[in-house]
Amino acid sequence: MIAAFDNPLLSGPLLSGLLGDEKMATLLGVEAELATMLQFEKALADAEAALGIVPAAAASAIGRVLDNFRPEIQALRDATARDGVMVPELVRQIRHAVAEPHSEHVHFGATSQDVIDTAMILRIRACIDLLEERLSALVVAFADLRHRFGDRPLMARTRMQAAIPISVADRVTSWREPLLRHHERLQSVRGSVLVVQFGGAVGTLEKFADKGAAIRAALARQLSLGDAPQWHSQRDRIAELASWLSLVTGGLGKFGQDIALMAQAGDELQRAGGGSSSAMAHKHNPIDAEMLVTLARYNAIQLSGMHHALIHEQERSGAAWTLEWLILPQMLMAAGASTCVADRLVRTIAAIGGKVD
Repeated sequence: MIAAFDNPLLSGPLLSGLLGDEKMATLLGVEAELATMLQFEKALADAEAALGIVPAAAASAIGRVLDNFRPEIQALRDATARDGVMVPELVRQIRHAVAEPHSEHVHFGATSQDVIDTAMILRIRACIDLLEERLSALVVAFADLRHRFGDRPLMARTRMQAAIPISVADRVTSWREPLLRHHERLQSVRGSVLVVQFGGAVGTLEKFADKGAAIRAALARQLSLGDAPQWHSQRDRIAELASWLSLVTGGLGKFGQDIALMAQAGDELQRAGGGSSSAMAHKHNPIDAEMLVTLARYNAIQLSGMHHALIHEQERSGAAWTLEWLILPQMLMAAGASTCVADRLVRTIAAIGGKVD
């Protein structure tokens, strides 16, 4: 379960203007979370009906109910506090709505983690689609920056000391090339991460005998996800995604750090606008550049927590799993905010380079 996103630091009424991402927050919100859980339950019933595990009439009845189902949120909240997850209560509500004789076929053979993890993956897919689109736009924006100013001279700096002259194109390339590599890495991440989770109570699909793998594959097709053996306690997929998110924010953080230093130099960069000071009216602070550095460091810190969450005891861990719920949405939000801020920043660059002492 990527718990419904509600972090006042990134989505609150004040700081969301600085560090927020409304689109990403919507993809991670409670409505999206519940919608993807219901999508799982409907797809499971359809997959099981196709293989004769549950009656076709039951799958049809479940589908009709889920198309218009609205769960009782307060009951889900109370149940989560009691059970650690919302799924038992959610399934109870769905069964009540489906009613006899088909209610017994709701959620058949699945466990809470199957619902939560697969719903999480469905939302992750939407999140990385959004990030990929924005990274592609930034690649184009950096190419345009290089086209406009690439031939101008710029002083290279090593260890923050003047070195020898380079061109603006050289520095812009150092911002753009990592984004191209992030795009390439994402294709591998998609194949690894965007897979169904379906293992039943302890990962063995014990209720299906020799049909378990076939049902899992059918469920994956229903959801347009890859098929893979259960990974209840094998969280390297999620850690791989977290690593990619930190690489994205880290790469954009380097862009922000360079812009902040060039603004400090005074004659290397011209920007349209900037943050104002309450005490010094002449200042134009490089706010967006600073925020890219902040977001990069934030995700770097969170990555350690995601690697701690790799440590699941036996077949399922409540502690490690819940740690993921706390951290992963924050990392997705930070990556989303970083791409928004970088797009805003690159558009404020009026000129780069043109003078070397």
